Amino acid sequence: MASKGMNLCHVCCLLLYVISAVLAGRDFYAILGVTKSASIRDIKKAYRKLALQLHPDRNQDDPNAADKFADLGSAYEENRKQYDAYGEDGLKEGHHGSHNDIFSSFFGDFGFMFGGNRQQQDRNIPRGNDIILDLEVTLEEVYSGNFVEVVRVKPVAKEAPGKRKCNCRQEMRTTQLGPGRFQMTQEMVCDECPNVKLVNEERTLEVEIEQGVRDEMEYPFIGEGEPHIDGEPGDLRFRIKVLKHPVFERRGDDLYTNVTISLVEALIGFEMDILHLDGHKVHIVRDKITKPGARMWKKGEGLPNFDNINIRGSLIISFDVEFPQTQLDDQQKDGIRGLLKQGSVQKVYNGLQGY
Repeated sequence: MASKGMNLCHVCCLLLYVISAVLAGRDFYAILGVTKSASIRDIKKAYRKLALQLHPDRNQDDPNAADKFADLGSAYEENRKQYDAYGEDGLKEGHHGSHNDIFSSFFGDFGFMFGGNRQQQDRNIPRGNDIILDLEVTLEEVYSGNFVEVVRVKPVAKEAPGKRKCNCRQEMRTTQLGPGRFQMTQEMVCDECPNVKLVNEERTLEVEIEQGVRDEMEYPFIGEGEPHIDGEPGDLRFRIKVLKHPVFERRGDDLYTNVTISLVEALIGFEMDILHLDGHKVHIVRDKITKPGARMWKKGEGLPNFDNINIRGSLIISFDVEFPQTQLDDQQKDGIRGLLKQGSVQKVYNGLQGY
C-alpha cells in the first residue's frame, strides 16, 4: 500500500512539473527532452517515456487512468503539426483558448489537474470496432528493446459522389387530429450526408518494444482500428506475445537456464561462459563439488524491470550432471572407492513431503 502511494505521488509530481513548465512558457520539445529537429522516432521514444509514468498498469488506484493514457496517445502527433506551425505563443494567442488547452492538446486531456472537469468524449458518436493483434517478440527484444515496423492495409472512408442517409434516429412527431386532440407517433428521421466509400490504404506503424515488456501487455494506436462511416474509427491494439527461447526461461524479471556438466567437472570444479541475450558473456567459476540440481544465482543478469530499467532481475542457473556411459571394471571401482573414501549411504524417505 505504501509503494502504491509513492507511485501515485511520483506521477503527480511529474504532472505538476510538466504543467508548470507549460505555464512558464517553455517549449514542448524541451519538456520531452528532444530538439526541434528530432525525428519522429525520437519524439515517440520521449513521449513513451512520459506515457510509461501514466500507464494504467502503474496507476491502478486511478479509475480514469486508461482514459488519460488513451488521450495522451491521441494528442501528441497532431500537436506536433500545430506546434511547428504556430509555436507556443501562437497557441496561446488564439489557436488554443487557455493553458489548459495547450497542455491538453499535447499531452492529452489532463485538465483535472487545473481544477476543471475532464472533457468527455461524446458517447453518442458511433465508433468502429477495435482490433487486437498479437505481436510476437523475442526474448532478445525484451532484454534490449527494439523498434518494429508493422505494415497494415487499413480501410479508410473517402468522400464519394452522391448523397446518403446518415445519423438516422427515432423521433416523436405530434399530429393535431382536432380541437384538443393530438396523436404522437414515432418515426425514423435521417440526415443527408455526402456519400463515402472505403478505400484500402497501406500504413506503416512503428511499435517500440520496450525493455522488460511483459507478456499480454498492449500498445494502443488511437484511431487505427475499423472505420465507421457515420462516426470515428476504433483503435488498434498490439498485444505482446513473448516467444519461447531455447536457452532461457522467463519468470518475472528473472531468467532461468540449465547447464549440463560432466561427472568429473561436478567433482573437481569447472569454469565456463554463458552467452547472454545481447551477446555478452556471463562467467561462471565452480571450485567445489556441484551436486545434480544445484543452483547458482547471478544477480543483475536477468531482464530489466519494465518500470525501472536500471533494476534487473537475476540469472538462475541449474546444473545437471551427465554420468559416464561406459561401465567401470573392478579395478576402476576399487580406485574410486579408495579416492572418495565414502561409505554406503542408502536412506529411504518421503521426498515429496510438504507438497
